[in-house]
Formats: sequence, C-alpha cells, structure tokens
Amino acid sequence: MTTPPSPHQRPPLMSLDDALVQLLSRAVALKSCETVATFDADGRVLAQDLVSALQVPPDDNSSMDGYALRAADVSGPGQVLPVTQRIAAGHAAEPLEPGTCARIFTGAPMPAGADAVVMQEDTVEVGGNIHGVHIQVVPQPGQWVRRAGEDVLRGAVVLARGARLSPASLGLAASLGLAHLSVVARPRVALFSTGDELVMPGEVLPEAMKPGAIYNSNRFFLRALLRRMGCEVSDLGIVPDKRDATLAALKSAADHHDLILTSGGVSVGEEDHIKPAVQQLGSLNLWQIAMKPGKPFAYGSVRRDAGAGPAAGEHCHFIGLPGNPVSSFVTFLLLVRPFLLRLQGVDAPAPKATTLPAHFTLARADKRREFLRVRRNASGGLDLFANQSSGVLTSAVWADGLVDNPAGTTIAHGDPVSFISFADLLA
Repeated sequence: MTTPPSPHQRPPLMSLDDALVQLLSRAVALKSCETVATFDADGRVLAQDLVSALQVPPDDNSSMDGYALRAADVSGPGQVLPVTQRIAAGHAAEPLEPGTCARIFTGAPMPAGADAVVMQEDTVEVGGNIHGVHIQVVPQPGQWVRRAGEDVLRGAVVLARGARLSPASLGLAASLGLAHLSVVARPRVALFSTGDELVMPGEVLPEAMKPGAIYNSNRFFLRALLRRMGCEVSDLGIVPDKRDATLAALKSAADHHDLILTSGGVSVGEEDHIKPAVQQLGSLNLWQIAMKPGKPFAYGSVRRDAGAGPAAGEHCHFIGLPGNPVSSFVTFLLLVRPFLLRLQGVDAPAPKATTLPAHFTLARADKRREFLRVRRNASGGLDLFANQSSGVLTSAVWADGLVDNPAGTTIAHGDPVSFISFADLLA
C-alpha cells in the first residue's frame, strides 16, 4: 500500500530552466514607448524596425588616399599617367578621361569612368613640369573601391525592433540621418530591502554597530544592476520587519511601477513578512530553485489600487530575491536580468556560455546545479575562488564569471566546463 505524501512535505525543487521559462512567460513586453535623441539612446531598446531611407555609402568612393584610374590603362609597373583633377571627400568629381588619373582621398566619390584606386604608397610623382605619377603596380578592377550601398541598401531593415542599442548602433542610425529614435519605455522598478538587522553605510560607524547588525550591501549592487539594465529605479530604502510597514510599501510601489524587487524576507520565518503581504495584496509563487547559490526565489504580483488611474485593476510584477548577497547577485543575473530584457522587448535574453578548461578540482558534487565564481588566468583556464559561500561577496568582486556546473558533477583539473562571463551579463 502506497503511503500518501505528508501535507507538510516540501515540494521538489524547481529546475533553473523551468523557473526561467515560467518567469519569461509572465514578462509581457511593455507597450509604452518614447522618442529620444539618438545621442541619448545608448542601452535603450528599439520600439520599431529601423528602415533605411538611403543607401550607404551613397556612391562608389575611395577607401584609400591615392589615385583613381581605369585599371585597363595600366599595362605594366612604372607607367606614367597625367593627373587631371583632385577629388576630396565631400566634393563632386568630373568624369575621368581615358588614359588619365585623378588624385583622390579617402571617402571621396569615384569619378565616372574610373574602376580602381592605387594607393599613394604605390606611386611616385613625376618630376619637372609634367603633372603626373608613376603607377608602380598593376591594379585590379574594384581595388580599394567601396561600392555604393555595400554597407546599407535603401529599404533594408538595419536594426530590428527589440534590438538593444549599442554605441555602434547609434553610429549606424546617425549614418542614416536619424537624429531621434523610438524606444521602449524604461521599466519602472521599485527596490527595497527588508530586515531590522540592516544598516546603511554612513549612518552608523563600524565600531558602533549593534550585535547582529550588518551593512546593506544588496541595496547598492541591485540598484546599480537595475540601472545598467536601463531601468528607472525608485529606491524605497529599508522596510522594517513589520507586516503593516511591508503592506504599505508594496501598495505604494505597485501603483507607480512595473516591477517591485526585494531582497530578503521571502522565507517562512516569523519575521519574514514579504510572503504573506504579497499574498494578501495579490499572488505569490515561492519557487525553491535547484541552484546554488540562490535557492529561495519568489515571483508574484501585487494588485494596483482601484484609484490608480488607467492602471486600476492591473497588477505589478513582484520578484523577491534571497538575502545572502552572492545568492541575490547570481539570481539577479540569471533570472531578473532576462526578465527585464523581455519586459523591454528583447527576444533572446539568455546569456551565452563558452567552454574553457578548469584549472581546479571540485571533488564533492552537489545535488543542485552550481554556479561557481571563477576567474580566467594567463594560461587560458579558470581558477576557482577558495570560498564559495553565498555570503562571501568578495568572490563576486574577484571573479570575472561563473562556471555553470550540472547537479551531481565533480570537476577534475583540465575538465572542460561551461563558463558565463560577467562582461556579457553586466553589459
């Protein structure tokens, strides 16, 4: 006879991949957009396709300083051609007469009739009164010529909706004559921490700290991470470990934000008020994720008040991160980051991993999927930070990435491992 499960039995841990799928399924892209100056659009997400109204470059032009000519006019090295015109960038060219060449500079339009450029290092000026040059090489048709439209064709989609703009993207948009761009509105995120043990740096000197008190480090790196993700951040500070204070903070934040992000207080202890408060004001899924660090993670929603204007009756997303700093840092990068990108309409937010050799051993396998703080070394391998505790924030400062180690897997020196760079996650 099968024994029925105990009502107090904990549900099995959810895999990180399943948690991410569920999280992203709830991250509907924000509908609001705004127009910003191209100068100010770095890191923003395009709200519509960028279609070119012109071709780039507009005409055939020279990619070198040198001489434009007909390749067929040079039968062998040392041939002399008279120079009949001088063409600088931004100036029109006259048609090129057969058997002549034109002095040309980088970016200048090719004269009609010319099909090649010989760079000036391969020429020697003719002395005396003859204005000409010795062509020291035999050119090939098309040599050092940039063809019209080879960069961008008229009517082409050069940047797709959902693309996150980079400095190079801004230059490309400017090359098409676009001084302003339509971008997705920034996600509005309310950030607060919970815990009576938390103290802000500058408010209490280290020697005056009470027993059990700690400085609030999570608030600093979470605020910075949110801003890197293009969010408008409302820092609501530290909320006391009281039910009424927690309810008030959630109600106020929900009315004016797209996401409420908290760290700590999502467990089931008597002083953990986030869980019952969110459940009272909306709904909460407390996901115990099979990952290390970062097992406790919560997603839910908080109802907006009936008097909140156009948003009345809608919900604000809620995400609760673990309180331990490394757990909070890692779960933000692996779960909150893709969620925020999806809110902004980015279609493929998952980080890419590379395979590198481990220059360390991990003799004891964990039951959960582990994310180890590592750093690349001069030999092309990965070194492991000695203390992998979820409370050791120095590991995240020392490291330049994470090893994604599957559950139940040991690592021997030289084994190939999956490496996720902080440079990609924090870009």
